Amino acid sequence: MFRLSNLLKTVTEGKPARSLDGSIAIWNFTNRCNLSCLHCYSKADLDSVDTHTTENILETLPKLKANGVKFLIFSGGEPLTRKDIYDIADRCKELGIVTYLSTNGLYTKKSNAEKILDTFDYVGISIDGSEDVHDAFRGLKGSFKESMKSVDLLNSYKKTKVGIRFTITKDTYDDLEFIFDLAEKHNIPKVYITHLVYSGRGLDNLEMDLSKEQRIRAVNFIIDKAFEYHESGRDIEIVTGNMEMDAILFYDRFIKKYPEHADEMKRRLVEWGGNSAGRKLLNIDSEGFVKPDPFFPVKIGNMLTQDFSNIWTNEPTELLQKLREHPRDLGGKCSDCQYLNICNGGSRSRAYAIYGDMWAEDPSCYLTEEKTKGNN
Repeated sequence: MFRLSNLLKTVTEGKPARSLDGSIAIWNFTNRCNLSCLHCYSKADLDSVDTHTTENILETLPKLKANGVKFLIFSGGEPLTRKDIYDIADRCKELGIVTYLSTNGLYTKKSNAEKILDTFDYVGISIDGSEDVHDAFRGLKGSFKESMKSVDLLNSYKKTKVGIRFTITKDTYDDLEFIFDLAEKHNIPKVYITHLVYSGRGLDNLEMDLSKEQRIRAVNFIIDKAFEYHESGRDIEIVTGNMEMDAILFYDRFIKKYPEHADEMKRRLVEWGGNSAGRKLLNIDSEGFVKPDPFFPVKIGNMLTQDFSNIWTNEPTELLQKLREHPRDLGGKCSDCQYLNICNGGSRSRAYAIYGDMWAEDPSCYLTEEKTKGNN
């Protein structure tokens, strides 16, 4: 993920970067969900049966910590369908693992709001546009109102930070401005914009993805808002995900506004390093398979039948070793791109989905070859 607001603030104010001292694990604790979202990479539904037992989850958590995992994102399906979710999060807290809850908000009520906030370090609730757009995208009429009730309810306690997550596709593209208006009106402290990755229902619905022209306009709008909030002192954090090339457009804008900080920003972007699948990011899916990211087409092991330490650290596959090279050895316009050490080539899942080649360029990259070669 690319933390625009944090970088903008810390570099211009000469403060230390918000560093990821460790890895992030996204764990799909369940494939059970009360929605049928068009972009869902796990194709979750209410009929799914949990594979992970409480026992095997609790046994694995110390192994995650021992292998450098510092952040655990509780995902699904809908993670709040599990009755043991709070016990799992409490064990993470004992181990010093920071917990993020990714939820649709429909199971959040006054009866459990404080427990959620006391349990998790951050809560992200999915909002994918205005009411009609969100409800159609999420597959349930009335879901927008219920999700927004959860956002407002949780933020009313002023405990844990609660933000919104927005997936940008052709279906939701026109509502990008609405999302920021919503954040401003409801004083929502964080907006996470995620780009579509071709996996699960997202792969079934490739036609949902933006054109490169739409993506450039969308990213420029997001960057506009980041600078607007920074310059006005508005405390809304903006993060983008699954499109590491956003850092290049951001850098171009930054050096025009703050040329005196250009070198430091470049240094931090290279240190951030772009796509981190298999390097500082991993996924455990609802059947126990370990993957470099949630969308990845290749599995590298299964924590139900193998020791996690062997999968991730002791006996990494050749694929995992190659993913951990930085910058990666990639084809297409990535092969001689001047920004490869910043974005690291973007999504390998999208490359595989379109070209059948894990090491091809990311087909969603909107940088021109002239730009990547430094001709403009």
